Amino acid sequence: MARPARIARSSILEAALNIADHDGLDAVTMHTVARRLQVTPMALYRHVASKADLLDGLVELLLTEFPPAAPQLPWDQRLNALAAGIRGTARRHPGAFALLLSRPAITPAAVRVRDAICQALREAGVPADAAGRTERLISTAVLGFAASEAAGRFRQHKQQVIDEDFAELQRWLRRMLPDPRQPSALAPHQDGAQATAE
Repeated sequence: MARPARIARSSILEAALNIADHDGLDAVTMHTVARRLQVTPMALYRHVASKADLLDGLVELLLTEFPPAAPQLPWDQRLNALAAGIRGTARRHPGAFALLLSRPAITPAAVRVRDAICQALREAGVPADAAGRTERLISTAVLGFAASEAAGRFRQHKQQVIDEDFAELQRWLRRMLPDPRQPSALAPHQDGAQATAE
């Protein structure tokens, strides 16, 4: 009979997140995670295929550690809840949060978060062929604000000012959503080619 696994994928990701929180992302390796869990590095490979897979799992953990917005809420409330959740994650995990600025969401759970944003945008009137690009732009703005706050860039301001700035950013982003009655400038080019100059 096979020996029961001593660890699970969830415990591996939690250990990696703890290491990133305390020592930075550069300290996250298969060896340091294995040492934290008191197992051999080979034991990790039953649950994560490589360091890249481990980092993708961390992206998933960061995107899903807060509860999802209730699907019955209006689209703007769901987007606000997601933005607040991301901001909270940045505050709790400033050492690991930069990962969301450098790696895409590719695990099924992480993709569901991205898809939830796209769904809310479609409900807001964003054409389906523009939802992906709109999500990238909005997510980049929210992630950038959250990362800046977590890194201390706004430390000279009172918390009330920072909170008001975040609320204003969300209002700006909503105003930037394309008018569903007009052709979307965010839609992909018809021939699939990317513009060479903006």
